[in-house]
Amino acid sequence: MTATTGAAQSAHSDRPGRADGVCSEFTVFTEIKPGHADALREDLASLADPAVDESVHAALRQIGTLHDARHVIFENDTRFMFASVFDGSWDTYIDDFAKTVVGERFDKVFSHTEGFPGVKDPGVKDWFLAHQEPAAVFVTTYPDLTVQQILKDRRVEEAFEEVLDTPEFRAALDDPANARLVATPAFQKLLEEASA
Repeated sequence: MTATTGAAQSAHSDRPGRADGVCSEFTVFTEIKPGHADALREDLASLADPAVDESVHAALRQIGTLHDARHVIFENDTRFMFASVFDGSWDTYIDDFAKTVVGERFDKVFSHTEGFPGVKDPGVKDWFLAHQEPAAVFVTTYPDLTVQQILKDRRVEEAFEEVLDTPEFRAALDDPANARLVATPAFQKLLEEASA
């Protein structure tokens, strides 16, 4: 695992944020408009609604670069933090959200913060830049895996698990014609990983 602790680095050097392998971090701190903390809390709670949650997850799968995101209200309901980890360039990350239902959620949530112009506004990137703070240290468990690689690995694993459960696979393992393949270190490692 590598940690980026030097000067701010992202997929584009002119944008703040640190990178660890293919992953970059994005952290924004804002001021909540006076009297808006409860409304912001309600809008954040609505994101957890299963119907909304599925549309957001579908949009996130469509975008395909977001690893995770967090929303935090702090300092006696006066400040708000949004933090995320993503693949690719900072500009593409911001642009992609404006094209989906996630952009509508951003608008709804950030409308409770001071000066947010809207995710489709031409000045939104400048607004984010003015409110973004790079992490002092940023590390990920899987710095060399993009979201797309992780999702593909999961699909391959699920398909392989299905194969392992078939009687045909068990019969193939026991077939003397496959003995040399089954005895290879790579195949044995595959079987060990599958049973772990």
